[in-house]
Amino acid sequence: MTHHVTPASAAAAPRTGAAGTGALAAWRRIHWAQDVGAVTAGDLLGRLAQAEYGGARVRPDPLLSRQDRRAARLRQLARRERAMATGVLAAAGASADLEPWERIALAEAWERSADPDGGPSATAEIRRRLLATPGPAETAFLLDVADANRLGPLSAAEAVGLRPSGRPERHALWRYLSGVPGGDLVLPDPDTALDAYERLLLSACYERADPGAPAGERFRTACDPLSEPFEACPVVAQSMLLGRLEEPGAGLSGGMSVLLTALGEALTTRARAARVLTLTAARPADTRRAELVARLSPAHLLVRLPLDPPEALDPQNAAAHRAALAWWTARVFELPGARPDITHVRFADDASLAVAQATRRSGAKLAFTVTPDPHRTMDERHAGLPAEQTGDESRALRLDMHRIFVADRLVARADLLVAMPGQHGTEELCEHFPQLEKRSVHLQPEGIAPFRAAPDDAATGRRLLARLFGGGGRADGLEATDRELPLLLCVGRLHPVKQQEQLVRAWLLAGLQHRTTLLLVGGSPADPTGVELAVRARVAELLAADPVARRRAALWSAMSNRHVRLLERVLARGGPGSVLYVCPSVKEEFGLAVLEAMEAGLPVAAPQRGGAAHYLRDGVNGRLLDTRSVGRLADGLRSLVLTPAPELAAMAAAGSATVRERFGIDAMAASLAEAYRNTCRTGRPRRDRTGTDREGGG
Repeated sequence: MTHHVTPASAAAAPRTGAAGTGALAAWRRIHWAQDVGAVTAGDLLGRLAQAEYGGARVRPDPLLSRQDRRAARLRQLARRERAMATGVLAAAGASADLEPWERIALAEAWERSADPDGGPSATAEIRRRLLATPGPAETAFLLDVADANRLGPLSAAEAVGLRPSGRPERHALWRYLSGVPGGDLVLPDPDTALDAYERLLLSACYERADPGAPAGERFRTACDPLSEPFEACPVVAQSMLLGRLEEPGAGLSGGMSVLLTALGEALTTRARAARVLTLTAARPADTRRAELVARLSPAHLLVRLPLDPPEALDPQNAAAHRAALAWWTARVFELPGARPDITHVRFADDASLAVAQATRRSGAKLAFTVTPDPHRTMDERHAGLPAEQTGDESRALRLDMHRIFVADRLVARADLLVAMPGQHGTEELCEHFPQLEKRSVHLQPEGIAPFRAAPDDAATGRRLLARLFGGGGRADGLEATDRELPLLLCVGRLHPVKQQEQLVRAWLLAGLQHRTTLLLVGGSPADPTGVELAVRARVAELLAADPVARRRAALWSAMSNRHVRLLERVLARGGPGSVLYVCPSVKEEFGLAVLEAMEAGLPVAAPQRGGAAHYLRDGVNGRLLDTRSVGRLADGLRSLVLTPAPELAAMAAAGSATVRERFGIDAMAASLAEAYRNTCRTGRPRRDRTGTDREGGG
């Protein structure tokens, strides 16, 4: 369902620090509503918000660092949505100490000034800077800006004369050469590359510069399933680059990996999408084998984008990979069988912005799922930091400010905005995105695929139970004698936002180790991240201090989604109150794991904040928990455990019915497919790679 969003109080920005109306939210309303009010900036969050959104109405803040003032200025330039003097942009990029996220803001500003009208001026300015022998970082940045905007400031011979000194600059030069006449004549031979990534990159460069050339064979082979033209419409691309689609519950891979897998199948088999491409990040082994495309189903393809160096993408390092990810995505989208009509990104991160930039180059439409995150927790997490604050806390604040900027850019770029319905419709969304006035938003709840029984389910279920109750002396086992106690089950990736540590603290504070058992499922089984190791260590430390708790708590690594859902079904057979599903997260945008537990027949409890409140009615089909503190969470757990069995049975039955009736993956796919088709038919035309207007298919 598509709704027209009109913030009720856009012109009347509050001036206080009340919940949801802190300095950041107020300054954002002032910026987009052009209100004449002002907000007193005291702490670091308020001062950063004032510098970024206050514009010419505020003077430079002497308590902010030069870098903070510069970052605010660059984001202001990017938000202008119009061409500006390219000399200003070139000067802004000349600083040697620009952070990667500052260069992202600068790249956004360049894009508007390098369109067909401003191209000659941008070309001349970039040429002037490159010939002035700038530093390595600026050289790489300018080459990527030129390539991304189809500018040719240097000939192939001139570009080779830059003689890059480092690996990032060398790769930027190759990407640039692949797009200029004669570039294939000066590119190095792939066989001379230092490693597998460089061989694949050079092969892709040759394929772009001279399609069909023998040097491009490695890239063509890596993308073989996409080699044949595919004319039917629509072709949908969707992305999840932070996390691995094949490993839900590990690292940064949460419910989205399960959703995109099921959604791709539903779109292609029942919602009449011709093909779905799900973009994710390649692993080192994928790059070494030059295997970038795999089939998830006949018309649903997994496309892995190479990374250099081979590190897992996360919010801390994604900005540094933006240019390369955008380039690789654009190369994939140029293949005959991979030209999307619409691309859907779902996270406000630098990887999504890279995919959005490549989508623009391809001429496709862009859909973005907009959520009020991290906006709604900014005051809670960052308020009160002094302006002089340094260290991890201030860096986390600056990273969140960047994420909010990225979300704004994705909103500005999107042809279709999608939002998950909240407890009060779009009210919370409007509080944090004042620019949504006069924009339509397609409200779309998420859905889950039906569980399909298999012949070996009974045997697998018995093995899972035997593992669980195989002995309380192990970290992953419980005593068989405790099998009659109620079990609290929590499934999710190990991360501070999921609050498994807080759940254990609350379980202990409520004294529930004396009357219940606890099972946590999540975290990579073979290659845990630093964050996962830290969460495991803190949980183990808490349990080690209490012999009873240590015996009655188990921690399992992530399992396949099918095994998780089978385990939930097996546990649900114990009857009402025997197993209670608990989601202790700070918030959940929607909570797919909660829906799966409800569908399996378990009574569930989920956080008040976020999307679960949209479908959970407290005490009717589940419980809503206050997860803002350990004490409040402990009270909620105690109340849940003390709920009489008949009430739990009624909640479980109502919860299962809720999922069956409202949150199936087929209904979600059908609704999205219709929104995609409407956007491709009516959205604003985009420029294709030849400069002509390209309308999407329907």
